[in-house]
Amino acid sequence: MVAPLNSTIEQGESFDFSGYGEVYTYTVVQDPPAGFESQAPYMLALVRLDEGPIVTAQITDTDGEIAIGDRVEMVTRKLATEGREGMIVYGYKFRKVLGS
Repeated sequence: MVAPLNSTIEQGESFDFSGYGEVYTYTVVQDPPAGFESQAPYMLALVRLDEGPIVTAQITDTDGEIAIGDRVEMVTRKLATEGREGMIVYGYKFRKVLGS
């Protein structure tokens, strides 16, 4: 659960985010942590959601052109395959808003 500073949220209260925001800042990861070597290089950004909070996320589906202030949208992508059974783990990433 994400809450602005100096605010109170009752336990169990939920909030739906639109999934849209803008790139606050970003970097290109050249030397990734263990387990992410096959994805390097990749873009990692701080995304300011339209509702205010800032989240850390990988930027995906891009040809390398991204800039601070670009509009982005959340998408669900495969993050990893784990274990002998090959369980697939999905999570959120962001991409530039289509048509922008």
